Amino acid sequence: MDKTQKVIAVLAFLVFLSIAGFSLYKWIRFGTIDAGGIFLSFVALSYFFNWLKWRDHQGGGEKDELDRHIETQSAKIGYYVLMILSGLILFISEGTGNFNEIDNYPLVIVVGLTLVTVPITEFIYAKKFK
Repeated sequence: MDKTQKVIAVLAFLVFLSIAGFSLYKWIRFGTIDAGGIFLSFVALSYFFNWLKWRDHQGGGEKDELDRHIETQSAKIGYYVLMILSGLILFISEGTGNFNEIDNYPLVIVVGLTLVTVPITEFIYAKKFK
């Protein structure tokens, strides 16, 4: 990583810290949660990690066999981590483990979709080759 790439990575991380810090400040000081700030902080964090790994903010470019293997395995692990985290967020935000007491139906749908996304995708993708 040359000096310019390090500067870009540091700037991307500083942008993430600024947005996340300002959102956290607004939450602590004024009691308001800024959904736009949360979303933008995740975009900045994504940019930072894509830059660290691929030297490209979109994660593109020339990839060899090892890069494709890393991408495939990371996608599988990331999918299951996202599934677990969405379930945890649902139960923690609702403060209950009982589905009958949950009122956040959009989040219930998202958690449910995490359970069926891979099987449906694998079914469709398998149809392509069989």
